[in-house]
Amino acid sequence: MIIDADSHIAPTGGEFALEKHLERMERAGIDKTLTWLKPDYEGEGIEGHNRYVYDAMQQYPGKILGFGWADPTVGVEHAKTMVKVCTEEYGMYGVKLNGAQNHYHIDDPDLAMPVIEEIAKTGRLLAFHIGPDAYERTHPLRARKIARLYPEMKILMVHMGMTNWEMNQAVVEVAEECPNMFLIGSATDPKAIMHAIHKLGADRVCFGSDAPFRRPHVVKAVYDALLKYEATEAEKALVMGGNVARLFNL
Repeated sequence: MIIDADSHIAPTGGEFALEKHLERMERAGIDKTLTWLKPDYEGEGIEGHNRYVYDAMQQYPGKILGFGWADPTVGVEHAKTMVKVCTEEYGMYGVKLNGAQNHYHIDDPDLAMPVIEEIAKTGRLLAFHIGPDAYERTHPLRARKIARLYPEMKILMVHMGMTNWEMNQAVVEVAEECPNMFLIGSATDPKAIMHAIHKLGADRVCFGSDAPFRRPHVVKAVYDALLKYEATEAEKALVMGGNVARLFNL
């Protein structure tokens, strides 16, 4: 089973339309996608974007693994409500916080931490954007603080530092200390993916395309080539879908 652990859709359409998303999945031979919104909303418009992901889940329950999004810059109480709606009403697998695109530090005591506490209460997963596009706001040391505070909560480290080697290394070092962290190797370098697998094990790293920002069939081909000679078939199966299946109890 092939599961893409990082993909985006949005009601604003174009390349982010559900129909386009399904076409890309078919072309790439991907069975399921962990799917969240694209933050091109304004303010409380986030509600419609999360709803679009939920509707996609309902239409394609075997394909779309819906994941919520909360934005504390819209309002902390609003973000906490989004957590409840996404997990309790929509039945999503967790909630993502993106300090890069929503412009806040992921461990901000007033903005982020109350929302993280709300996610922890649900027993669902938390996902963080981790990248040099907001180096200080999304640095893995900030995520480490949260992982230690909530050791029972599974945390997805999306992009694992992108193509910044310093940040890639920092993510892996932090994940070595925090067994509740799992890395999604989307929009990153093959060198960083293999470094993470070698240091953490294949059961802690997940294939992700960052679609439609990147073409899933191309990213999948990179993973196939990368893992062919540097991983066993069992390890490849974990990275390409088995880890997400386990985390999501599929």
